[in-house]
Amino acid sequence: MKPVSELFDVVYGHSLELNRLRPLSKADGGVAFVSRKMGDNGISAYVAPIPGVKPSPAGLLTSALGGNGVLSTFLQEEPFYSGRDMALLRPKIPLTKPQLLFYCYCIVSNRYRFSYGRQANRTLKHIMVPEPDKLPDYVDQTDITRFDGCDSPASGKAPSVLDVCNWQAFTLQGLFTIRKGQRLTKVNMKPGTMPYIGASDTSNGVTAHIGQDPIHKGGTISVSYNGSVAEAFYQPVDYWATDDVNVLYPNGFALTPATALFICTIIRMEKYRFNYGRKWHLERMREAVIKLPVTTAGTPDWAFMEEFIKALPYSSQVQ
Repeated sequence: MKPVSELFDVVYGHSLELNRLRPLSKADGGVAFVSRKMGDNGISAYVAPIPGVKPSPAGLLTSALGGNGVLSTFLQEEPFYSGRDMALLRPKIPLTKPQLLFYCYCIVSNRYRFSYGRQANRTLKHIMVPEPDKLPDYVDQTDITRFDGCDSPASGKAPSVLDVCNWQAFTLQGLFTIRKGQRLTKVNMKPGTMPYIGASDTSNGVTAHIGQDPIHKGGTISVSYNGSVAEAFYQPVDYWATDDVNVLYPNGFALTPATALFICTIIRMEKYRFNYGRKWHLERMREAVIKLPVTTAGTPDWAFMEEFIKALPYSSQVQ
């Protein structure tokens, strides 16, 4: 193991303030602005080039030195500006892209050591990481290009504008037949491959795979009414849902994956109404009201929902 400083030159970034810069789209020549953001490769905006300030070159790692996203570390593949409390890591030796991504993972894995009261500005360079010749074999054996193009939309259209003022209210029981899940203890689970849907907010709600026969059909939406309340997921295959989950079967309309993702997003927006003391149990869920875009006839505009989702990035992966 070696400290980060033996493999990378660690320097401060530009320390720019985003609110003092002019937004400019990437298509119009905007430069990436990297902040302490935890997602989106740390890029929080694209801004107009700053006279006299040269962007940092592609190929560097950026690492947040403080804030909620402390040690969020990313490989920047285009020139960029950086905000406050950002470190730039320039490799001292040639490293492959998979190796650089692995070092991003190594650094962010140390996040648990830091907090608002203990930032990483003095200690980042001392974090211990593996030497390049000691990296796991899978690092350079992994094909990192296999996800290229996955962010493409399913259609070539631009996303439509959501004019929510004209949406209308519908009860969930008017749109769906709602059925409860069924309790199954870990002791009684058989080994298998069928999805078991729990009250989780990750992995599409799948908390295990079991060998029991399914109790719910695919092509439905699972909604947690306990635990991670109002987490809604489209379930493409037959499955078992725990008793903390209600299952929505469409009433007389085709629930496509894209339409289901639109509805799941709307359902999740009801989360604020519930908590551990106020569950979204079956009776409340049946009477719950959500708003959806409508046709001129006043019925849900399923075609619009389908087209909207298919125009979004990554929708080409929706099946």
